[in-house]
Amino acid sequence: MEDPGRAVSPRRIAGTVYHLLKSHVYWYVSGTRFATERLSRNLPYTVFSHSSPLLRNLRNTDMWMQYNKITNLSIAVGRLDGLVVGPGRVFSFWRQLGKPAKAKGYLPGMVLSRGKVVPGIGGGLCQLSNLIYWMTLHTPLTVLERWRHGYDVFPDADRKQPFGSGATCAYPAIDLQIGNDTESTFQLLLEITETHLSGRWVSGTEPEHRYSIVERDHCFRLESWGGYTRNNRLFRQVFDSASGELIGETPVTENRAVMMYSPLIEAPVKPEQVH
Repeated sequence: MEDPGRAVSPRRIAGTVYHLLKSHVYWYVSGTRFATERLSRNLPYTVFSHSSPLLRNLRNTDMWMQYNKITNLSIAVGRLDGLVVGPGRVFSFWRQLGKPAKAKGYLPGMVLSRGKVVPGIGGGLCQLSNLIYWMTLHTPLTVLERWRHGYDVFPDADRKQPFGSGATCAYPAIDLQIGNDTESTFQLLLEITETHLSGRWVSGTEPEHRYSIVERDHCFRLESWGGYTRNNRLFRQVFDSASGELIGETPVTENRAVMMYSPLIEAPVKPEQVH
């Protein structure tokens, strides 16, 4: 989860009120058909699943924030697990969760503020929005709103996904929204295990296609102001599930993030790599 990191001021207060009112008007007055129903039974066909570790060895980051993050994720998973996104419906991350507040049990967790990790109530929920976004890219669902991370804070640590394949979030304006333009019903299943945050998109109909995300033009750039940015482009490939034939490819997003570490840092060598 990200925070603007600006000092409290009348302008910031006015901006917060504006975005809150704007979001609530959209959520409750616009007539958009939001997904709100949750089913206790699971739909039969798994479209895509993924999991991410709850704890990481991140330098200069206190572990207590990561443990608090697990509590925050558990609360959020309890509000989202089983959510059904039917045809014509829209999933909104923040509309369904509401404001992460201390009164709801949320704890201070990891929040990114201008490229630095600081504690904030509800911190760490971006791991959940990252997971949902990545899974959604592997379904026929449509991403309507997604915000990229503005900073690349940590070097890759056993990264299995392309850089820039996540979605940051900040209540209420920086949202993740997903639309269902298909004729099938989808359901979001989420789980917290002892070690991982896990999720699945499942459907009432067997999927006709499978999807793959490919990265191109990845590079580090030395900018005129003296720092580095990390850049790439992501594309989605669509394959026929039965034949495995590539049907098409479409652009997903372009990413550009300010690097908060040196691009010359080498990845640690694992023992099995030493000969």
